[in-house]
Amino acid sequence: MPQPLHFHHAEEIHGDWPHRPVIRGTHHMAIAGHYLAAHAAFAVLEAGGNAIDAGVAGGITEAVVESDQVNFAGVAPILIYLADRREVVTISGLGTWPLATSLDLFKREYAGSIPEGLLRTVVPAAPAAWIEALEKFGTMSFGEVSGAALRFARDGYPIHHFTAAEIAKRADHYRRWTHNAEIYLPKGEVPRAGDLFIQPDLGRTLQYLVDEEASASIKGRVAGLKAVRDAFYLGDIATTIVDYHRQNGGLLSAQDMASFQVEIEPPAHTTFRGIDVYTCGFWSQGPILLQTLNLLKDYDLAGLGHNSAAYIHTLVEALKLCFADRHHYYGDPRFVEVPESGLLSTEYAACRRRLIRNDRAFPEMPPAGDPSSPGALSKPCEKPEPTLIPSSPGPDTSYVSTTDKWGNLFSVSPSDPSYDMQVIPGTGICPSSRGTQSWVDPASPSCVAPGKRPRLTPMPALALKKGRPVYAFGTPGGDVQPQAMLQSFLNSVIFGMNPQSAVEAPRFVTRSFPDSFTPHNYYPGLLNLEGRIERHTGEELAAMGHRIEWWPDRTSRSGGMCLLEIDIERGILQAGADCRRASYALGW
Repeated sequence: MPQPLHFHHAEEIHGDWPHRPVIRGTHHMAIAGHYLAAHAAFAVLEAGGNAIDAGVAGGITEAVVESDQVNFAGVAPILIYLADRREVVTISGLGTWPLATSLDLFKREYAGSIPEGLLRTVVPAAPAAWIEALEKFGTMSFGEVSGAALRFARDGYPIHHFTAAEIAKRADHYRRWTHNAEIYLPKGEVPRAGDLFIQPDLGRTLQYLVDEEASASIKGRVAGLKAVRDAFYLGDIATTIVDYHRQNGGLLSAQDMASFQVEIEPPAHTTFRGIDVYTCGFWSQGPILLQTLNLLKDYDLAGLGHNSAAYIHTLVEALKLCFADRHHYYGDPRFVEVPESGLLSTEYAACRRRLIRNDRAFPEMPPAGDPSSPGALSKPCEKPEPTLIPSSPGPDTSYVSTTDKWGNLFSVSPSDPSYDMQVIPGTGICPSSRGTQSWVDPASPSCVAPGKRPRLTPMPALALKKGRPVYAFGTPGGDVQPQAMLQSFLNSVIFGMNPQSAVEAPRFVTRSFPDSFTPHNYYPGLLNLEGRIERHTGEELAAMGHRIEWWPDRTSRSGGMCLLEIDIERGILQAGADCRRASYALGW
């Protein structure tokens, strides 16, 4: 089997030096989708916190400095490697549909769609996820880890050009609701890059939670954290959210808030080239990464050549097969029977692999498989009509990963935007709009139902080798996430690129499946290529049947990867942060 290239040769061989230096260290490291979140996480590590404390600090800060894409009241799926237990766990960090939800409402009143605004609200899960992580696995208080976020909300920070551009792009969305416009279009104007961006209501919300913790912490750290949770899910914040829903036609109730709990669960898992890769379960799209790696196990990927037509074709066709399975099977396992072990089995992967032709692309999403009879095809779910209107992948979600001197590893993809959901007056927060990832189709495993979780796109990952942590990685980008993560992971594992080169390398994105976000756009055969991919490669792919559309050389539409790597042989920490967005890494 071809050996991976050595780190110090990879950039020379691929002829594309990274725009940023690789961050290396031996002690601790933080990487995040925004440099201020990386700073907040790193400061906690420097203060003696562990990777869990630091990761929570980075995630909460993302909800301030990237609040167009990440909301404090949004989602936060988490993966943690616990060094003392030598165990990987997940914290679901995903809310449920309100108990008053009615499928008939969406079918009858909204033509089978889930409209923007209050009716796509699911119970906010991120606060519960942060508190659960701190209580079970952290060492610090909520006040200690949220200090940077509170300051950035209260005192402001210079807004990044990517955030300013995203707000400008959606200015009309923000103008629909008075309180959204007041925050994101101050004085009626789109903020410019470098403007001081202040969120006083969000600052007061965070301060209220810190104060509630301080009052209860005389009884200990756990009592203080419980007070934070109660303040959000039972106290004044819950009352404000629920009252607004009741007065404005929303569905969220006090019972929904009070009864909500995140779950600590085992991860989904596969092994690729001796590396154990973990994602959240089938309530997320995380297992797409695992299924695709299973399909690719027996290919000589290095022999195909990095980003050659044969290489891109092979990965894209494997991804299409896995997206077909996602469409047919993935959903909340508490509501639908997901054949989890079958979908991740070696036998099933071998049968699906035979459907990949090396000379011809599937012209549309292929049929799903049947894990109970691996050689057979399932009866496909009804696919929507092809979408004719051009559309770009959504920008929402961010990412944080941290590691500490004790060997813990933390990986999280916090999310939920502020342009498709009302800000609750006085709070500065938008309760999770993740209901947009459900379907109004009883045949879909991701169909709307009271108490059910939508199928989630944010999908943090981490990996172990010989029982020791070696990778944590993730990206924003909706359905782009498993694709960017797959490519960056293979860039490192197969082609020996250092983390920075691995995340900066040119990417490609298939969209030949129904999109996760309502109205679930579908572009049969479409393959987007970043401009640094050779033109003759695009021509070869077109000859195979791919419908090629070119993107700019480095576009945020292809994600914003963060990749933290631990070289267990040398004891070196390494991190790469994607220059396509505001990502950054810090460590020593």
